Amino acid sequence: MEARVRPFGELEAAIMDVVWSAAAPITIREVKDRLPQHPERAYTTVQTVVDILYRKGWLSRARDGKAHRYAPSRSRDDYTAALLGEALTTTTDRTGALLRLVESMGDDEVAALRAALDAATTERGS
Repeated sequence: MEARVRPFGELEAAIMDVVWSAAAPITIREVKDRLPQHPERAYTTVQTVVDILYRKGWLSRARDGKAHRYAPSRSRDDYTAALLGEALTTTTDRTGALLRLVESMGDDEVAALRAALDAATTERGS
C-alpha cells in the first residue's frame, strides 16, 4: 500500500512548480532565483524545504561539484492522482464521488477520460 499523500505546503508547491517547469535538473540557488520574489525567502529556508521534498521522495538529486542538482522523481500528474486517491478515502461512496467529479467536467475532459479508461481496460486485458 502506498504511503498517504498530503497536499504540499505553499513553499513546497512553489518549489515543485519550479522543478517541474525546469528543462533540466537545477540547483537550490536556481530554485530560489526562480521562486516568486514576494515574499523573499532565505536560501537556507529553500534548502530545508528542498531537502524535505527529497526525503519525501518527490525530488532526486545528483552531485554537481560542491552542489546538488535536483529533478522531480514523480510527475505533477502523479501528485494530482495521489491527491485524488487520498480524497476518495474520505467517502463511503467512491462511485458516487467519481460520478460527481465527471459531472463537473467538460465534454473534452470526459472524452479524454473515456479514452484513457478504454486504454487502461485494454492493457489490463492483455
